[in-house]
Amino acid sequence: MPHISLRDDLPGISAGFAFRPETAKPMRELAHVLLHEPNSLTPGERELIATYVSSQNDCYFCQTSHGAAAACHLDNQETVKRVKTDFQSAPISSKLKALLAIAGKVQRGGKDVTSADIAEARKHGATDFEIHDTVLIAAAFCMYNRYVDGLDTWQPRDESMYAEMGRHLAEHGYTKPSR
Repeated sequence: MPHISLRDDLPGISAGFAFRPETAKPMRELAHVLLHEPNSLTPGERELIATYVSSQNDCYFCQTSHGAAAACHLDNQETVKRVKTDFQSAPISSKLKALLAIAGKVQRGGKDVTSADIAEARKHGATDFEIHDTVLIAAAFCMYNRYVDGLDTWQPRDESMYAEMGRHLAEHGYTKPSR
């Protein structure tokens, strides 16, 4: 039961967005820029970063919806599962592994990121732009996760609903809410 009066027909972050549309707009725009617009990291890679951070924060709604979007981009649900449980053994690039290590440190606390972490990412080909966006995705998803869980939003367990949501996010991005 949500902590405040939210629409009970909207899951997760959608209920909070409907409650305060004026704050939803910039939050949606930020997610759209970070996860959907052109970037040197693929949309699938960026969705994996969001999924990983959300799994570390134990936010069911975000890890499942962004995991579904990542699976759509990658056409591979197994990789998403492996990233959530042990990204070092997942079938992803060394660069993405180094970026996920940075994202994990941001999730715990921004000051946990070291110069050695940055050097490791650069060693595997990460650019300053990619490092910047990884840190920002991780920080933003800590906020989104805490928003969803802090309001105790409704987080359905129907996997097919998340698959549909993931397809919508992968195809249309974040500025247009799904039905």
